[in-house]
Amino acid sequence: MIFGKMNPLRITNYTYTSCLGAGRSANWDALQAGRSGLKPCDFFQISDLDTWIGEVANLDSVLPARLVDFDCRNNRLAWLALQQDDFFSTAEAAIARYGAARVGVFMGTSTSGIHQTELAYFENQDPLPDWYKYGATHNVSSVATFIQQALGTQGPMMAISTACSSSAKVFASAQRAITAGLCDAAIVGGVDSLCLTTLYGFHALQLVSPKKCQPFDRQRSGISIGEAGGFALLEKNGDSGLCLLGYGESGDAYHMSSPHPDGAGAQLAMGAALRKAGLDTSEIDYINLHGTGTQANDSAEAKAVQQLFGNYTPASSTKGWTGHTLGAAGIVEACIGLEAIVHAHLPQNLHLQEVDEGMNIALLKDPITRPVTRVLSNSFGFGGSNCSLILGSL
Repeated sequence: MIFGKMNPLRITNYTYTSCLGAGRSANWDALQAGRSGLKPCDFFQISDLDTWIGEVANLDSVLPARLVDFDCRNNRLAWLALQQDDFFSTAEAAIARYGAARVGVFMGTSTSGIHQTELAYFENQDPLPDWYKYGATHNVSSVATFIQQALGTQGPMMAISTACSSSAKVFASAQRAITAGLCDAAIVGGVDSLCLTTLYGFHALQLVSPKKCQPFDRQRSGISIGEAGGFALLEKNGDSGLCLLGYGESGDAYHMSSPHPDGAGAQLAMGAALRKAGLDTSEIDYINLHGTGTQANDSAEAKAVQQLFGNYTPASSTKGWTGHTLGAAGIVEACIGLEAIVHAHLPQNLHLQEVDEGMNIALLKDPITRPVTRVLSNSFGFGGSNCSLILGSL
């Protein structure tokens, strides 16, 4: 962790695409309406998994000819997200303003294009079919290279894969790169798409729920897996508008897949974010919780939040709308935090009926309309790879 107050970075545009729809408006309309995007699992004609998923529509179109080597479900989702909210043109304008060599790309993903590999193996050929290109599709760096080539940037490029904190950590990496003088602006984001490995893998861990996920509920029974993609443009000299105010990272390494039961790593990440932002807990207006809906995660996060914030700061998990989008969760929930600021609206913890014992935090059963200036967004990954972001309006 790095301590000391940081200079804010301007967030000059942001966008996200999920099962709720493509772009900010479609997603926010669903959030305000309390309309979940989850549906019974039918991905790839799966019929033996009793669970719900958050599937993005309209991913059937092949990528443009100049980018066809990258064609896979994950990069199609990245391309769809990149077209929303004028993000592509905003990024191009930044590249023209700073120069291609001064704009970095920092992308988070968990499984990347693993579904492309699944499709290749389904053909039952030895060797694998000629159309399969591991490096441009399945490789973790695929999506970062794809975005770099799609936009024509020449600055630092990095792919981060730290499970569910991946696309929150890109903000921290970009801030360090800009502070070090390696670039003047950064395109940050994350993309993760549905695949059989993820669905059956989490099922094998007994972590998928047969119901729509219910974070922090007494009857919660696991996660609903989703897919999503999102981006933000960070620029130096953040003296007004929406900004990245702080970040905190920790690695508690308590267990390969379970968080520290007292939320020790989560508390370290949130505390570090507050210090880098130069803020007290009383100055945070809303917490977007990691809140996956599993017994262990929700219990640990609630303990960590209660230790720092008590039960006064409004908080909710938004995974009841989108599902757990894994490597894209950080960027999706950062965008939702920014939308809470823009719209002065705090979304409720969807599907929360009865708060579980020990959840002594200010969970929102209903939405609240009120001015919002600063938001804390939590993303906690397997192995205790944690990241908290503080976003605000200056």
